[in-house]
Amino acid sequence: MPLPIVIADDSLLARKVLTKALPADWDVEISYAQNGNEALALYRQGKASVMFLDLTMPGMTGFQVLEAMQHEDLNTFVIVVSADVQPIAQERVRALGAAAFIGKPVTPEAVLPILKEYGLYV
Repeated sequence: MPLPIVIADDSLLARKVLTKALPADWDVEISYAQNGNEALALYRQGKASVMFLDLTMPGMTGFQVLEAMQHEDLNTFVIVVSADVQPIAQERVRALGAAAFIGKPVTPEAVLPILKEYGLYV
């Protein structure tokens, strides 16, 4: 049974780059969100055991998504993917429950060790 994952980023190019950075043989079912509201909706539909979340999106930012998930006691494995690589941003997303942080541009070499470390990909 495929693992449901969400890739949330307002940039179509960023969503494509991240999709290509995932292991080709990883058994997943990918849903895409263009903003935070869509990401939360997909999560609530059971489509996000893992969420790759951008921080800078219109409407609802990645920070706001993490805050909403924390307040609603939602539980998913969140990997933040952002060009904002400042230590303060990384500390904030971890405090809000994100498991990992990957700087953009995303590469398979950045994604794979995280997936392996947390037992998401063998």
